[in-house]
Amino acid sequence: MIEGLATLHDPWFWALGVPAVILMGLAKGGFVGVGTLAIPLMAQAVSPVQAAAVLLPLLVAQDAVGVWSYRHNWNRRVVAVMMPGALAGIGLGYFYAASLSEGWILVAVGVIALLFGLQRLWIERGGRLVDPRVLPNWAGMACGFGSGVGSQIAHSGGPPFLLWVLPQRLPRDEFVGTTIIFFAALNWVKVGTYAALGQFTAANLLASAVLMPVALAATVTGIWLVRRIEPERFYLLVNVLMALLGARLIWDGMKMVGG
Repeated sequence: MIEGLATLHDPWFWALGVPAVILMGLAKGGFVGVGTLAIPLMAQAVSPVQAAAVLLPLLVAQDAVGVWSYRHNWNRRVVAVMMPGALAGIGLGYFYAASLSEGWILVAVGVIALLFGLQRLWIERGGRLVDPRVLPNWAGMACGFGSGVGSQIAHSGGPPFLLWVLPQRLPRDEFVGTTIIFFAALNWVKVGTYAALGQFTAANLLASAVLMPVALAATVTGIWLVRRIEPERFYLLVNVLMALLGARLIWDGMKMVGG
């Protein structure tokens, strides 16, 4: 693994970092889920911890674009129910950052994503599974907790969030706006935890600054594309991506555990 200033001189870091940031931008623009691949992708060149530290300032900047674009389209009830659990999850991830295995976190998030994506695809094709439109609030708080833990460790809080929100079938723009605003709030909290852990080194911040234009351009592109896709196709795309990303996270997590 390449650490510190050496990272900035490694072509492999930039070859993987640019597509990782593009995926994050598309996710912030509304293609929820694809950003989950950013950490595993960049972790092929640097440690997952360093990758998360480089990406966090970019996430905050992308959030600003997304929040402004969807500021009138978000569900306050969803955010209110999930936020307490999410904050508790971030706290747990912070206090146990040194002992939690990033590999097992990725595996857990991947299993949730894979099973949930496959279940949703089955239901959309006429499967006879139970498909509740609104799950209990306690389930929302539990999923918020999972989102907080996954987000703090590897910016991978999307699958638990979608587990509770997606079955409610919010209108497309409301769904995207709620997702963006929820994770924007989490990312601002994480700025404090990452600073306390000493992750904002000069090398990491410089790498973030160089990647910033790519991050912002990808976010604007994602917003433009999402608003031109029919809601039915949009949800189908989200479900397919969830399943594919879940499988990839499991693979990458197991490699970290085995390595």
